Amino acid sequence: MAQFKWEGIYPAMLSPFDENGNLDFDMFGKNIEAQLDGGVHGLIIAGSLGEASVLSTEEKYDLLTYALKVVAGRVPVLLNIAENTTAAAIKVAQTSEELGADGLMLLPPMRYRADDREAVAYFRAVAQSTKLPILIYNNPVDYSTYVSLDMFEELLLEPNIQAVKESTRDLTNITRLKNRFGDRLKIMAGVDTLGLESLMLGADGLVAGLVDAFPRETVAMYDLVKAGEYSKAVEIYRWFMPLLELDIHPKLVQYIKLAATAEGISTPYTRAPRLPLIGEEEQRVKKIIADSIATRPQL
Repeated sequence: MAQFKWEGIYPAMLSPFDENGNLDFDMFGKNIEAQLDGGVHGLIIAGSLGEASVLSTEEKYDLLTYALKVVAGRVPVLLNIAENTTAAAIKVAQTSEELGADGLMLLPPMRYRADDREAVAYFRAVAQSTKLPILIYNNPVDYSTYVSLDMFEELLLEPNIQAVKESTRDLTNITRLKNRFGDRLKIMAGVDTLGLESLMLGADGLVAGLVDAFPRETVAMYDLVKAGEYSKAVEIYRWFMPLLELDIHPKLVQYIKLAATAEGISTPYTRAPRLPLIGEEEQRVKKIIADSIATRPQL
């Protein structure tokens, strides 16, 4: 297993399909290599951006196994868990560990809106079933469940719950978490359009979306922040923003796949019920991508 810290840039990886809706492993491998060449610090497989909702459990394992083979220990590889039942989540966690995953990202129960007590019990039961380090995904905007500081107080009784994907859209939450837990809970910011601000406020890294298309620019921005060269980081961020805004839309999968396809490291295909873009929407998104590529910063 790769040794890692909760810091740096972790792409929420796309799951490329061919025109028949099958997983395109060759393109998946090409995107992985582009991420590694760009300097990312880890990979997260089969997240929301990876179309977890339309992948079978076996396909998720296949993607994990393939990624581990391509990466060959160069960076950590995490599998996302987004299940409806505690038993199913435990099974995925244990199988992921058997297959060689380096860690897990864990969402709250997907169909049942758990209350605080139930959500904590769910997260802790999964953590107790595996030795793998766990990143809790806190995204009340999209998934209804808000993991509060008091809930994290309970969750951190499990030593392998180590980090949060902070997607509350409330930047002050980074400071609250740091004040309460220090380095016991690492913070990986999870909203592309708040990435730079999050890093400047002390987030340890980013779980990012547009990095799937633009890994070098994403890593450069992170490196500049770490070096204290904020004005240069802001220059990249301002160029990046029209692209980053593609991440905060219900069609982020279609949008980001188009961006990565324009860079030659994805296919545009999605699985129904997602459909290809058409008309004005397709033209508008493609223009944002083309304009950004034409004006990309020199790194």
